[in-house]
Amino acid sequence: MRVPDIDGWIHNAAAAPGLERIEAYFGGHGYGLHRHDTYAIGLTLAGVQCFRYRRSLRASLAGTAMVLHPDELHDGQAGTADGFRYRMLYLAPGLLQEVLGGRALPFVEGGLSGDAGLRAAVAPLLADLSRPLEPLEQSDALIDLATQLCRAAGAPPRRGTPDAVAARRARDYLDALGAETCTLQALERVSGRDRYRLSRDFRVLYGTSPYRYLSLRRLERARRAIAAGVALPTAALDAGFADQSHLTRQFARAYGLPPARWRRLLR
Repeated sequence: MRVPDIDGWIHNAAAAPGLERIEAYFGGHGYGLHRHDTYAIGLTLAGVQCFRYRRSLRASLAGTAMVLHPDELHDGQAGTADGFRYRMLYLAPGLLQEVLGGRALPFVEGGLSGDAGLRAAVAPLLADLSRPLEPLEQSDALIDLATQLCRAAGAPPRRGTPDAVAARRARDYLDALGAETCTLQALERVSGRDRYRLSRDFRVLYGTSPYRYLSLRRLERARRAIAAGVALPTAALDAGFADQSHLTRQFARAYGLPPARWRRLLR
């Protein structure tokens, strides 16, 4: 919920183990010098977000990605009278280390990055704070984030030979899943591969992530139902979406228009 304040507010999204997401606005001084044992990775949405970090003053503009390393002192204040608004992901290093597999944590020099790949990797984790991330959705997003963090830090992740058998088993399982929730444990059990290696293999062999593949299968089911005259809320739930708004966002992202308009255009 939003916490009102004389010059700002904070909205806390549903948290998951090792992962916290917020959106906040501050009109002046936001917070004093502090440090935490997580990564703070986020996007400035509006205004100028100034902060002291590693003995220098930084200024983040709208669209800039911020990557603050664990245990680094930083503060935050508005750079203009209009204040600043941002979304931030607080990520436990242990969760990132599950993807890195023992490699050193990536360090992005300066705390700011204009890298388009890194911004694109952060965005899905912060796009919708109104609902919890699905387990497969979070796993896939962390793969992208770890990859882009390593690249931004100048250390591209290692690649191995993909396991085609495991990826095919995972694909067949996702095809047959229907509206049921996909658990990471079930996907690992079916494929015989751990979730992060499986996600990498799946991308190499099928051109997309397991969660994206599952989302498109859900959208196909929803489109068939909508075309047959099923109401949007029912079509959303029957296809495996959390609700109609969840379907609408995914539908528009995939096809470029919302499902209600798509239905009106059908002949």
